[in-house]
Amino acid sequence: MAEVHGTCDERFAGVRDALAAQLDGDELGASVAVDLDGETVVDVWGGHRDEERTTPWTQDTIVNGWSTTKCVLNLAALMLVERGELDLDAPVGDYWPEFSANGKKHVLVRHLMAHTSGLSGWEPPFTVRDMYDWPTATERLAQQRPWWEPGTAAGYHAATQGFLVGEVIRRITNKTFRKFVADEIAGPLGADFQVGARERDRDRIAPVVAPPREEPPADVDPASIAVRTFTAPVMSVKATTTPEWRAADLGALNGHSNARGLLDVLRVLSLGGTAGGVRLLSARTVERVFDVQADGTDLVLEAPFTWGIGYCLGSPAVPYVPAGRTFFWGGWGGSLAVMDLDRRLTITYLMNRMAPGLLGSTRSEAYVRAVYAALDS
Repeated sequence: MAEVHGTCDERFAGVRDALAAQLDGDELGASVAVDLDGETVVDVWGGHRDEERTTPWTQDTIVNGWSTTKCVLNLAALMLVERGELDLDAPVGDYWPEFSANGKKHVLVRHLMAHTSGLSGWEPPFTVRDMYDWPTATERLAQQRPWWEPGTAAGYHAATQGFLVGEVIRRITNKTFRKFVADEIAGPLGADFQVGARERDRDRIAPVVAPPREEPPADVDPASIAVRTFTAPVMSVKATTTPEWRAADLGALNGHSNARGLLDVLRVLSLGGTAGGVRLLSARTVERVFDVQADGTDLVLEAPFTWGIGYCLGSPAVPYVPAGRTFFWGGWGGSLAVMDLDRRLTITYLMNRMAPGLLGSTRSEAYVRAVYAALDS
């Protein structure tokens, strides 16, 4: 059985065993962490950073977490709600006047956070490289007409949410999202989490390994919201290894961390707004997450999802995240963060070898199920 490093409360030995089993299977390198009621009960890692298996995944290895970054993005917005600087029910134009153009005067802040604004992608042509230019990328969204009536349905804002919510944060605080995270989230919490990756940290990054290539269905409609979203831009795994990607402010896509670093941030939500003696939110503000904004087939993901403020509240696409006062999100290829307020529980998982599919994997399922099995035993 593969070697697993780190610490694990014996009650959760099944999580450690699950990681060992997956490392003997499809997992290349990974880390899993669990916080229960303010105590880190699992912090384990194993495998390798590289496909050649020459460099081990160590305690300080970090990886591009794709859309797990959105969990931190929406936490940042909630912090401004907590401070009274951001109103979820206000028009986005109150903070970003240029945004009101072309039928967006009534798009509300909560529409951006719940993927219901109608701006799930950019009008083409638009590439990954275009995302590196913040002023132009945000200006194009401000001038764009929504692809559906805002607030009437969800369509996953795969790449755009980082710019939409991030620009609102910048307009209010005069800080980029990247700097806001460093100064007001990761710094105070002592968390190993950053947007992009500093030059001095780049030698500890495990490059993301692309999933097996899947052939698109033959009946794909090129005019569908899903196709328009995922082709403007077409996301590139190879781009994540470039200096430009690591230097960019991509609030929906390029958070760099490991399971423990992500846990040290997101457990704030599961614990009612305070962790490690640091208070970022009140319990009342955390409760806003559960305000259902959309419940039905997501126009981009093309499956049923229930969206609250900033987070997913449930989906049959991820049946192993239990119902209740639980919310979650994950990254392309399988990384995942689960916040369970009933149990004051946080689960985080980051890896380098991506699984097929956009959200979740058999590996993330194994870890989540092992955590809940330990709690139920």
